[in-house]
Amino acid sequence: MQTLSATEVLNDPHTDFLPLQGTDYVEFYVGNAKQAAHFYKTAFGFQSLAYAGPETGVKDKVSYVIRQNKLTYVLTTPVRLNNYIADHIYKHGDGVKVLALKVDDASLAWEETTKRGGKSYLEPEKIHDEFGEAVISGIHTYGETVHLFIERKNYSGPFLPGYKKWESSYNPPSTGLLYVDHCVGNVGWNQMNVWVKFYEEVMGFRNILTFDDKDISTEYSALMSKVMSNGNGFVKFPINEPAEGKKKSQVEEYLEFYNGEGVQHIALATNNIIETVGELQRRGVEFLKIPSSYYEKVFDRVGHIDEDLKPLQKLGILVDKDDEGYLLQIFSKPLQDRPTLFFEIIQRKGAKSFRKGNFQALFEALEREQEARGNL
Repeated sequence: MQTLSATEVLNDPHTDFLPLQGTDYVEFYVGNAKQAAHFYKTAFGFQSLAYAGPETGVKDKVSYVIRQNKLTYVLTTPVRLNNYIADHIYKHGDGVKVLALKVDDASLAWEETTKRGGKSYLEPEKIHDEFGEAVISGIHTYGETVHLFIERKNYSGPFLPGYKKWESSYNPPSTGLLYVDHCVGNVGWNQMNVWVKFYEEVMGFRNILTFDDKDISTEYSALMSKVMSNGNGFVKFPINEPAEGKKKSQVEEYLEFYNGEGVQHIALATNNIIETVGELQRRGVEFLKIPSSYYEKVFDRVGHIDEDLKPLQKLGILVDKDDEGYLLQIFSKPLQDRPTLFFEIIQRKGAKSFRKGNFQALFEALEREQEARGNL
């Protein structure tokens, strides 16, 4: 396991050509966007924000935009057969299509990434309405996932041109989710270093942490992972690939059921994980079970933390640390019937990176669920 400090990443001059301000939004292609929006509002505390569809001049799809603090989801469904969104859902099930990144200059972001080898998905496009102008561009990444670069400094509308404000009388209270902390991708055999190189060369990221199959494994299966971060640390993309084992790993299970590479999970930040997770559980969100033995030696591994262990253990929240502090995290079960996309809830208490203790615990918990499904 190798690491770089957050200071080293921040001061690396090679990261300057693509300044990122964070995640702008995450777009999901789903089978029924109206129902998905209701689910995320009810279970996770999102609020209605914007809508695009036939009523706004879009004839082949509908999109519902929901927001909670700085966390924005776009849920998109085709309304006709034989289009690329319908094909994506048929192949992958509900999943992430777009990881949109906020930039000051979307044209420059596209130029800098494509000249370094990025495959263009969308050339810079200016879009307008009565609220001003936004600029969007994009490149491909692993699988059928894409990065869009969003420039909205001259736009004051509810979301983007082409969307209208979505007002709803049903807006459940927030659960305390704040923003996207990181997004994890699962890639195929021997593809992790290919995509590490992509993020290094095309987007100026650095590998700040590496786990090999000795760090994350059980008697039956293993994986390898590298954590990629942009220069200011606002955007982190860990990348997983399978490793050799006696049986099928959870990354292999994902690749089989998703029918290719894609986003494995999205980590959502909170400032009070006990309150957030407690509320999510009351609303029906299911989380992976962590054995009580995990907590027997947790202080030996992480040292002193300003937390009462009992509520953490009751909720199944994991504890880990790096050189700058500690973090608390928990992982949901898959959000759909295919064992693919799930969410992580994370609270950082100084920690900027990760350590292997929780990766191993997560891997073991996922393997238990995988065995219960008969896919190990």
